[in-house]
Order: sequence, then C-alpha cells, then structure tokens
Amino acid sequence: MSMPSCLIAASAVVCLSVAALAEMPDLGRAATPEEVAVWDISIGPDSAGLPPGSGGPQQGEVVYAAKCLPCHGEKGAGKPNDQLVGGRGTLTGDQPAVKTVGSFWPYATTLFDYVRRAMPFDAPKSLSNDEVYAVCAYVLQLNGIIDRSAVMNAQTLGKVQMPNHDGFVPFSRLQ
Repeated sequence: MSMPSCLIAASAVVCLSVAALAEMPDLGRAATPEEVAVWDISIGPDSAGLPPGSGGPQQGEVVYAAKCLPCHGEKGAGKPNDQLVGGRGTLTGDQPAVKTVGSFWPYATTLFDYVRRAMPFDAPKSLSNDEVYAVCAYVLQLNGIIDRSAVMNAQTLGKVQMPNHDGFVPFSRLQ
C-alpha cells in the first residue's frame, strides 16, 4: 500500500471515529430519576414494586389467547416453548421434574416480574400492567392456585401461596 493510500485510510478511520463519538450518549453523568425509573421495575417476593392495576383469569384468558398461546400452547400445555401448567408433585420423585409455574416457582410476584419484563417473546415489555395481572391470574388459575373469580393486583398477588413456596433453601453469602 502506498503512502498516500495509507494516509487516506488513516484519515477515513479518524473521521469515522469522530462521527461515532459525536453520537455517543452523555456518559459520565448521574442518571436522572426519570431515566432510572424506566429500568427500576424489580418486583420483590413481598410485593414491593408492584404497580397499580388489576386483572382476573377471564381477562387473562383473552390476553393469553392473543399473545401467549402461539408459544405456550393451549391452556399453558407448552410447545413450542415452556409448559406453564402441571407438574405438581414432580419435584420430589425419582423422575425428572416438570418445572412449571404451578410446580416450581416459589412466588407469584416472580411470575408478574418475568411476564412484564420478557413477554411476549417477540415484544417484551409491551403488555400493560392490567394485562400482566390478568395473564398471571389466568396462569395461576390454570394451575389450580387461585379461584376463577380471584382478582390479582398489588394487594392480592403477593398473598398467593405457591405450591413450592417452601421448596427453596435460603443461601447465605456470609458463610
């Protein structure tokens, strides 16, 4: 490569680098409360962080049919993706466990947190809070955990007693 070609190539790299830096986010400053709020959506087992809204199994069935059924199958039976219903009692036997919302998950609030962040797969974070509460209610009802007339909201979801609530051993990092 001749000297002029090297200079042209080096100049192009410098120009592209400067252009890329011009579009960088404002690094090195504290995030504003509004910027943090968009990402601060964790839900604790004690219901801390649950947003306003509500939904029941009937509304959840409609949302599920429209947005969840293609991946999780009819009534949460699975295929092509994870099974959501069934498997109760499979965690203690010799056979491989069937890990579903009804058999494995220890907190109903975890279901809300996961659905709100990651579902539907092709459009995560697209469901309204009411839709997330409704889908959670539907899945909990399909697993026989809540009644079909139950309404899930920030006050009721954390009170749901999951079948595997006591199936996890606390891990202390202080050991």
